Formats: sequence, C-alpha cells, structure tokens
Amino acid sequence: MSRALSPRAYHYAFVAPALVLSIAIVLLPALLTLIVAFTDWDGASLPSFVGVANFQAVFGDSVFWGALFDNVQWTVIFLTIPMAIALVTASILMARKKSGAVYQIIFLLPYVLSPVANAVIWQNIVFDPVSGLLGFVSKNFFPLQNPLTDTHTALYAVAGVDIWHFWGYLTVVFFAAMRQTPEDQLEAAFLEGANGWQVFWNITLPNILPTVALMFVLVTIFSFLTFDYIYLITQGGLARATEMLSTFAYSFAFTSFQVGKAATVALVMSFFGLMASIVYVWLSRAGFDT
Repeated sequence: MSRALSPRAYHYAFVAPALVLSIAIVLLPALLTLIVAFTDWDGASLPSFVGVANFQAVFGDSVFWGALFDNVQWTVIFLTIPMAIALVTASILMARKKSGAVYQIIFLLPYVLSPVANAVIWQNIVFDPVSGLLGFVSKNFFPLQNPLTDTHTALYAVAGVDIWHFWGYLTVVFFAAMRQTPEDQLEAAFLEGANGWQVFWNITLPNILPTVALMFVLVTIFSFLTFDYIYLITQGGLARATEMLSTFAYSFAFTSFQVGKAATVALVMSFFGLMASIVYVWLSRAGFDT
C-alpha cells in the first residue's frame, strides 16, 4: 500500500476512518439539527419549513428562561464547589506518596458507577422518607425537610448528588497535573521557608493552570448538557424547579413531538459549549497553556 500511494495519500488513508466517523457521528447530526430547528417536524411526517418561528416560540416561553437560569446556576455550582474540593483533595494527596493510588481508586468509584446506580443509591439511602437517612433522622432525632420536596432546594439536592459523583474525577485529574510540578521549585520554596498554602498558591497552582482552564471549559460544556441526574431523580419536575435545557428539549422531542423546537433548544445548549471552547482556544493561542 505504501508503494502504491504517495506519502501524503498514505497519511490520509490512516486518517480517513476517524474522519469518516467524525463526519457521520458529529458533523451530519449537527447539520441536521440546524436544519430541523427551522422546520415544523413531529419526527415522523415530512418536515415543513417555518423559518424562525421555533426560535420565537422558544424564546417567548417563560419555561425556557427558567430552564436557562437553572442551567446557569448549575454551571456556577460546578465551577466552584467540586473544583475547590478537588484542588484541596489533590493537594492533600500530594503528601500521600504511598497511599495516593488507593485514595484515587476510592475517589473514582462514584464516577465509574452508572448514573442510574448513583441515583438509586441516593434516592433509597438518603432521600427516601421511610428507609432513607433523612427519614431515619426525622423519626428518631429531629424533623428534616426532604430537599427534593421543596422547590427552593430541589435543584441543589440533585446538584449535590452529581457533585458526589463528579468531584473524584476532578481530583484525579488535578493530582496528575500537580505531580508534574518541578521538584526543584518545590524544594526551593520550602528551603525559603514557604508554608503549604504559599507553595500551593505561588508554585503548584500556576503550574496546573492550563489543566484547571481545560476543566473549566469541560465543566461548562457538561453543565449545559447535563441530563441524566436531573431526569433520573426529578424528571425536571417539582413545578419545573429542576428544569434544564436538556429536559426541556427532551419534553419537546418525546412528549409533545415538536422536534423542531427540541432542535432549537439543542442549538442554544451547543452555543454555550461553543463559547466556552472559543475562550479556551483564545487562551491557548495567547500562550496561557505554556
């Protein structure tokens, strides 16, 4: 094969399978979503072009803005709480030279469990009013309000479940990045009398900033695509207190069969992920990751 093809064609031959898969799995569905967003389609009959009517209907729906606000809240939560926990835990693991690997496995266990298993665990062991931890405390000690039954706390309760599932992954990523910190910089800092916080703030954190920036971008994208825990625990319900753009699009597509409006909401979700990606590329080109 190498003799029959030129070097350039030979290289393209190796890239072609991945390129074909990317076009079939990513590019074509994205283009179809863009096209469907301008149609009135129920998923079965022939679509009819309606222009920007779907965008007007979605943007004029108060549920959409509520879902968008919930998504923004979710993003802020996941850009702060699990990131901070992971940074602190990874810093502690740096001092655990021998047992660090064991702790990483333990921290990753919730992440490798399926979302269905995690949701069932929390619903039965924690939130269940009869057999759960909240029910046990309420019956034997003092009354506790189930956060899933309150419109003001339901979103944060589901976020807590997802944080429990996700922070271990961030910890392992940050720990791997911290281990790349030059030893001579750390030794010099300690010789100068720096304490642990000063070493972390002035040496460790600057060295792992590219990784932190990448995680910020990925967490932002994941936050606007979040669906599994919301749907498994509340289905976006409790007076739409936990409605997300993903569950809003799902209800359009599979409840009312308004696929055009579902595609419109999906484009809005993709827009925020695209903006996060553009920011990361801009930071990379500006030399942030060097």
